[in-house]
Amino acid sequence: MTEADIDIPTADGAMNTRVVTPAGAGPHPVVLFYMDAFGVREELHEMARRLAAEGYLVLLPNLYYRETRRFVMKPGEEGMNEMRAMMGRLDIGAVNRDTQALLNALETLPAADARRVGAVGYCMSGPFVFAAATEHPDRIAAIASIHGANMVTERADSPHRMAERLRCETYVACAEVDKWASAADMAVLEGRLRASGAPFRLEWYPGAQHGFVFPSRSGAYERASAERHWQRLFDLFGRRL
Repeated sequence: MTEADIDIPTADGAMNTRVVTPAGAGPHPVVLFYMDAFGVREELHEMARRLAAEGYLVLLPNLYYRETRRFVMKPGEEGMNEMRAMMGRLDIGAVNRDTQALLNALETLPAADARRVGAVGYCMSGPFVFAAATEHPDRIAAIASIHGANMVTERADSPHRMAERLRCETYVACAEVDKWASAADMAVLEGRLRASGAPFRLEWYPGAQHGFVFPSRSGAYERASAERHWQRLFDLFGRRL
């Protein structure tokens, strides 16, 4: 396994991106890894390595690149407020431009099989993988939203409005305790996913809280649920990529 940090040119600047390439002869199927609101950090690097260990070339972009090359949270409420503000300034239209840049970059990576691409998004990035799949139905073969936030909103680009246009297989992991994704909202999303006619699975994780996959998330991490999510990802990408 090898790792490299590259700058990918986008319509808005240079998006610094970690590329994790599995061992063995390529080209390898690709997973686009969309970060949560806390930004790219070693914890996400380690998660990217776990995907790469299964044979996937992983691109992990810093979606905050328009403001900073590396977001480091300050302690306390000041840090939370800064993070919320940055998350609020990152809209689906901007990330769609970033997704196009990531797909373009695959053509320059000899180890990447640009014909086999999946995407996973955590927390704030749940909507971003829905957008990636609907914008690029001919490129994105499978997506996963893991305790995605704001999946049902009044916005025209709300994920539940995109869901009927999905053509790839979709996996949605829902934490039972999650103020960002209520049971009522997830029922709406599930109905729209069913209407798409595309294969999907929306799965509840009983007792789990928002952020349950992250070992550093004190009070939220739940190992059994986190491991189940990994198995679901490997099964999904194994079938579709």
